[in-house]
Amino acid sequence: MGKPTLPPVVVVVVLLLLVVVLPATTCGADAGGGGEAEEFQIPRDGRVLELDDGNFDAAVRAAGLLFVDFYAPWCGHCKRLAPQLDEAAPVLAGLSTPIVVAKVNADKYKKLGSKYGVDGFPTLMLFDHGTPTEYTGSRKADLLVENLKKLVAPDVSVLESDSAIKSFVEDAGMGFPLFLGFGVDESLIVEYGAKYKNRAWFSVAKDFSEDMMVFYDFDKVPALVSVNPKYREQSIFYGPFDDGAFLEDFIRNSLLPLVVPMNRETVKMLNDDGRKVVLMILQDDESDEKSPRLIKVLRSAASANRDLVFGYVGVNQWEEFTETFDVKSSELPTMIVWDKKEEYEIVEGSERLEEGDYGSQISRFLEGYRAGRTIKKKVGGRSPTLLGVNAVYILIFLVAVLVLLMYFSGQGEEDQRPRQRAHED
Repeated sequence: MGKPTLPPVVVVVVLLLLVVVLPATTCGADAGGGGEAEEFQIPRDGRVLELDDGNFDAAVRAAGLLFVDFYAPWCGHCKRLAPQLDEAAPVLAGLSTPIVVAKVNADKYKKLGSKYGVDGFPTLMLFDHGTPTEYTGSRKADLLVENLKKLVAPDVSVLESDSAIKSFVEDAGMGFPLFLGFGVDESLIVEYGAKYKNRAWFSVAKDFSEDMMVFYDFDKVPALVSVNPKYREQSIFYGPFDDGAFLEDFIRNSLLPLVVPMNRETVKMLNDDGRKVVLMILQDDESDEKSPRLIKVLRSAASANRDLVFGYVGVNQWEEFTETFDVKSSELPTMIVWDKKEEYEIVEGSERLEEGDYGSQISRFLEGYRAGRTIKKKVGGRSPTLLGVNAVYILIFLVAVLVLLMYFSGQGEEDQRPRQRAHED
């Protein structure tokens, strides 16, 4: 008798079972037989992780807070950012709520970049337990740390003791104003904690000693204490807390120092403030011996006129900004009122601050402004001829440039690489 043979149908069934069952019993064996992907191990040394499309999702799951730089190797801005991330990464990893820093070559892993809407380099995103939010703040290491600490903090922190208050203030650092609500119900400020989350720290202290009252110089509760550590300023709001308009006015006004030193960073902070700016223009706001006296008087005027923002700037410190106000060196120091857009006003009879009683001169300036004795001017209108005959030559030049650009844009295919994202700190 010949050897028995299996029917062909049985052979096919056995082979199918081998194909289906064996992979199912071998894949993920290291994960305890559950078929789950291997967990991503977050290193403890605080270095910047290099992720790809194979481990990115696992890293997002493993790190509660993951800050990702989607970069391209050819991008100049990315190259300048890299050492800043290297410096910030160990600091962020050492926070009480650690933030892991990683980077992805999105020029190579295009699908991964496309998934998160990356259309330029570098694109920075914070993944908070899997939820991505694009980060557009400063890229300098120290400011990056301050900004990310603020973003991941609670809208309002609840403090139960003196030691908790001290720790909160210490952890907040110098980068943002702080609001400490002593005896203030959390529900009264939680709305503003969320609204101004990117600009200030908010807290309520439910239990505190008299030492805290003495230290922060308030004598009754409820009291909302505003502290701006960078400018060493403090103010107190005693209410009414049930009137949201008064409370928000206090918070909004306290986000800025009493007198704002104008620079690129502080000018951006003015965007959300609806008040006009009383701007003192000096020759030099650092070395001029008159500057400290002028700024001190300006501070007194600011405390009595909170419906206006007061600021100062030195020509030597930021000439590009001051030259847009058509101010001559012979007229310095001077004051104007700027709408933060296209117009500013000078007050007739107060074109220049003379040596002497600066307080009286600033008072007359403000009285003249409120009385409407002003001349309005356009920002950037330094040369009257710019709108006259010279405009014809400027127009011809612009048309010629446009024609040349149109000509050269047709010479070859358009570069399809995503754009570099410039960033001005």
